[in-house]
Amino acid sequence: MNTDSLLNLAADMGYHLMASGAEIYRVEESMSRLLQAYGMHDAEVFAIPNCIIVSVNTQDGHPITRMRRIGTHGTDIEQMERCNDLNRFLCAETPPLEEAQSMLDAIPRVARSFSAPVTLLGYGVSPAFFVPLFGGGTRDMLCAFLAGLLVGLFQVYGGRLFGRNSFFHTLLSSAAASVLALVLVEMGVGERVDIITISTLMMLVPGVALTNAMREIMAGDTLSSLSHVANALLSAVAIALGTAVGIALIQ
Repeated sequence: MNTDSLLNLAADMGYHLMASGAEIYRVEESMSRLLQAYGMHDAEVFAIPNCIIVSVNTQDGHPITRMRRIGTHGTDIEQMERCNDLNRFLCAETPPLEEAQSMLDAIPRVARSFSAPVTLLGYGVSPAFFVPLFGGGTRDMLCAFLAGLLVGLFQVYGGRLFGRNSFFHTLLSSAAASVLALVLVEMGVGERVDIITISTLMMLVPGVALTNAMREIMAGDTLSSLSHVANALLSAVAIALGTAVGIALIQ
């Protein structure tokens, strides 16, 4: 058994799971089960939202450790499901490590991705469907659609200006949405500026981060839960600050 190859496989599996938005317990359990399936029963796995560490002992008792740093990431349910399915297959069948690594490396290539126009359309349609939930009308849905498109432009192309700084992405997106909502209402296109703004900002609310934080608090993963809570709070501050700045610029 090539210990280095097995460690690389486990670290890559954890990396792809974490990058797709998986919970900490899912990442650690998947890596541990994979290592145990290949005979490493004393493996130690530690994961937090931006780092994975896995350590095993060789047959002669020499410890080997791998660490993978996780950059800014979102949520990709399809890639997470593919990683889960592959992990179960590898644990059940234990194919050669080279074959297993090739199957894992193929997941990002075969997972579906959407073009920029389709992504922008999603950003427009999503807030439009929130409007009726808040009591808005058809004109407000149109305004929310336009504001959502503007937010999508900042989210899709904002990386060229601010790189991976999601705080400024969220701040500028919320400011732009609030400004556009006010302008459209002043022009007579929309009716309720509060409904348009709230419906658009719903896309920026860090729901996944909060959900993962609550799950990890109950599981005892304190460091991970604090990291997710801090990320959610920063996103909330960016939304509030950006909205306030946008309103102040117009009024």
